[in-house]
Order: sequence, then structure tokens, then C-alpha cells
Amino acid sequence: MTAVERVIEYTNIQNEDQDISDKKTLPPNWPEAGSIKFRELYLRYSSNEPHVLRNLNFTVKPQEKIGIVGRTGAGKSSLIAALFQLTPIEGHIFIDELDITNYPLCEVRSRISIIPQEPVLFSGTLRKNLDPFDEHSDGELWSALEEVELKNLISDTPFALNTRVSEGGSNFSVGQRQLLCLARAIVRKNKILVLDEATANVDPQTDALIQTTIREKFASCTVLTIAHRLHTIIDSDKVLVMDAGIIREYDHPYTLLQKQGMFYGMVQQTGKATSETLHRAAEAVSRLEINEL
Repeated sequence: MTAVERVIEYTNIQNEDQDISDKKTLPPNWPEAGSIKFRELYLRYSSNEPHVLRNLNFTVKPQEKIGIVGRTGAGKSSLIAALFQLTPIEGHIFIDELDITNYPLCEVRSRISIIPQEPVLFSGTLRKNLDPFDEHSDGELWSALEEVELKNLISDTPFALNTRVSEGGSNFSVGQRQLLCLARAIVRKNKILVLDEATANVDPQTDALIQTTIREKFASCTVLTIAHRLHTIIDSDKVLVMDAGIIREYDHPYTLLQKQGMFYGMVQQTGKATSETLHRAAEAVSRLEINEL
């Protein structure tokens, strides 16, 4: 009966607005730069509940790497929900100067890549998981697998790209599933990549591989990273500190550490040894950027 009640509940859920008659058509190569602007953005999950995001105003420049941090309930995941318009938003989000609320949901979402905390794989072949719509060649798929160091593993199987993926990817480890999602993002070649605590459940070695691959393969992309481990975002161009649905701090990590605000407090709570390591890493990145200028 529980299953029946769940099915009935799903049938009563209101569908997303799929009326595209009044929507504009996106340019074919949009977004080309990858700039993102949030302007007076509010979000709530129900009309009778308070806003979980309140008056967000910030800009992400093209190719910037932004780390998003905050305690549980700060609004980090809600920020991503707003970007993908998973619930109606109040205010505006501009990507490459286009207000995404004026364009069809499916088109906007298809131009943004996301690697969630729980990797999503479907029953079927590995090829279909990497390229669901058969838009890319085998060479591109093998190249993406090589980038995430899975090429040898897959090529050693009898069916290679036609290897069957069990429901939820249960015949792969958590780390391998996350790497397959990363390979899928590489194949898509979108200019905006979102990581929603993507390395929270993987071992340090896989975490390091994911971070290295992102730095190399997505160097020309805008990357938003919700952080579970502070060391994964300490070398970001900027860190966005969320608290209770509002922005508390937004600047280079080394600058935030010098100000000794919320981000400084979060780093100090990691312990003396770890905090010293994070301080050194932020300072090293800051010096490197100054030298490059």
C-alpha cells in the first residue's frame, strides 16, 4: 500500500511548465563565455514557507572557479536548485547576459553539466550512459574515459563500450560511478560545470584524480563547486560563504582568511594542522596569481 500511495502522490504532482510557445530560442552555441549573474534572487520550495534564499546578488566571471561553502541548511544546494530552476524562482539569473527564465527549461538545463553527490547511472550500456543521444563518436567516448583513467578498465571487459551497467551503476564502485559522471561531463563540453559535493563519498585518491581532471579539462569553463572538504576549494578563484540563505562573504580564499570572518572560522575548526595547511595553500595560490599578473 505504501508503494501505491507513492504512485498516486506522483500522479498528483503538478508538472513543470512545458509551454514553450512564449519562450525564446537559445543561440546554438550558448553559453560561449560562461558568465553567471544572480540578481535579487529569492527561492522557496512552497508558497506557504519562508524563503530559503534571500536577495542573492553576485557575479561569476567567465572561466572562474567558485567554491561554495556553508553549514548544513545554509542554502548551498538551494543555490544549485535555483540555477537549474528545479522550483520557481523570484528574481533573475543571467548566463552570458541572457535571463534564463525566458527560455525553455529543457534547453537551459542541457547546456549546464552537473556532477551530483550521488552519481546517476542508468540501466543499459556504458555507451548510453556516456552519450544518451548518440551525438558523439567512439573516439570521443574513449578519450573521455582515458581522461578519468577508466579506459584500461573498460577496454579489458569483453563488451567494452557495450558493457552493461546495472541499475544505479551497482556493478561499479562509488568512485568509478563518479568518474563515469565526470567522463559524461567531459563529453558534453558545456561551458558551465556544477559539482554538488561530488567528492564527499569517494576515497582521497579518487578525489585527487577528479580535482586534477577538472583543473585540466575544464580550465576554460566556469566551475561552481559545493564543498564538503575545504581543501577541494581552497585554490578557487573565489569562495562564496552562505549562511541562512544569504551571502556572508565572497572573495578570494586568502583574502577571506585575512579578514578572519566566517570562512576563517570554518578553516580554524578543521584543527590546527589542517588549518595551517589550508592557510599555506591559499597563500601559495594568491602569490601565484599575483606573479601571473
